[in-house]
Amino acid sequence: MKKIKLFIQKNKSNLLFIGVLVLLLLPQTRMPIQVFIQRMVSFSPSEIDAEESEVLQDYTWQLEQLEGGTKYFSESKKKVVLINFWATWCPPCIAEMPSLQKLYDAYGNKVDFYFVTSEEKEVVQRFMDKKEYTFPVYIQTSKAPRLLTSSSLPTTYVIAKDGEIRINKVGVADWDSKKTREILDRLLKESI
Repeated sequence: MKKIKLFIQKNKSNLLFIGVLVLLLLPQTRMPIQVFIQRMVSFSPSEIDAEESEVLQDYTWQLEQLEGGTKYFSESKKKVVLINFWATWCPPCIAEMPSLQKLYDAYGNKVDFYFVTSEEKEVVQRFMDKKEYTFPVYIQTSKAPRLLTSSSLPTTYVIAKDGEIRINKVGVADWDSKKTREILDRLLKESI
């Protein structure tokens, strides 16, 4: 018994490392650990410098609403828009969802929100029900406009009323931050 205690004392850090590694290898514990770590390292997104930003001209994009029906992105022309590309299997996507839900709760009647996925409706609906999220989810049925394409998840865009892409954030972010709210408030006040 003394030998075991001595072994544990001498190898605490190694045993802890092995324990964490085992937890990361198990599918049941891997996702929650990854989500927790992603939340710990998320920061507010930054606005693109004016000279580097691009203006969206093409609003031709058709999406399928999760609850049924078609949504045309052209309906959001001349409005402030937030588009988030995500998936239910993506730890960084899941990590930022609570902050996006809070932002949607605060700005859902002022900003057009698009939470876009390519997954099956049933999978997405189960995820939404389990997490009790209420933001609008769309299934991508056609290609997004060229300026709104990314091969990484999550990717989030914030677009001004004039079509200028003000935020292009790849990866997890804290969307319910003072900085993000100040950006949205300013964009909502801007005229076209």
